[in-house]
Amino acid sequence: MNTGILRLALEEDIGSGDVTTSACVPAYRRASGIFLAREDLVLAGLELLSEIYELRGGVESLEMLKNDGDLVRDGDVVARVVGSARTLLECERVALNFLQRLSGVATLARRFADAVRGTSCKVLDTRKTTPGLRDLEKRAAAAGGVTNHRKGLYDAILIKNNHIAAAGGVTQALAGALGLGLTVEIEVRTEAELREALAAGARQLLLDNLTPAQAHDWIGIVGGRATVELSGNITLDTVRAYAETGADFVSSGSITHSARAVDLSFRLTLLND
Repeated sequence: MNTGILRLALEEDIGSGDVTTSACVPAYRRASGIFLAREDLVLAGLELLSEIYELRGGVESLEMLKNDGDLVRDGDVVARVVGSARTLLECERVALNFLQRLSGVATLARRFADAVRGTSCKVLDTRKTTPGLRDLEKRAAAAGGVTNHRKGLYDAILIKNNHIAAAGGVTQALAGALGLGLTVEIEVRTEAELREALAAGARQLLLDNLTPAQAHDWIGIVGGRATVELSGNITLDTVRAYAETGADFVSSGSITHSARAVDLSFRLTLLND
């Protein structure tokens, strides 16, 4: 499934050949290597290692010592590999780039999920992903404990403010969307739009850029007639307050667009020739 993006990453890094490794390391050399957590983190992307190595001819053995979604501690070994020293060195940076990026998403997702623990509210990710990495980043977010929102523009209907403007209004936008057999969610920006959407048959609402107090009041108007998602500048510092408003969901683009790459390293040991 991920062969294209992995091949692109390897080609980008190796190009016409790893000149340093070719110059320094004999082709017959064998080595073992470990992937090591250098901080506490939630792991994601580990399953990509086997495909990365296969794209460069494979390895003798690859042992996964942890699983995606695991909380690992500083100093934990998450995987062990044995094979050609050249192959391990060629793949090192690409493997770490994916592991560090995706584990960063999973780690931040876990912090969001933990922040709302004990409420009835679920945290959603968004489409604010790195181009080409959406599937991987959404899987990483899920590994961290949040719920995936729609994958793209094709699998669910989300009517936002620009759609409403282009359709000519809330009622008109909903009239074209309801009855198509897809999930339909609509963003409303005013109390008048909120009431209009409910009257027009909306059953999933997106309330954007409200304070927690405003969100609580608007959810009271909804009165259980529709599910409610809150979005807009929701951070780790504020997500609990939004979750306690009675919302069914809160969403945050920061889970994917602002996750910090976490610290994992690769350590190679030469085996006897």
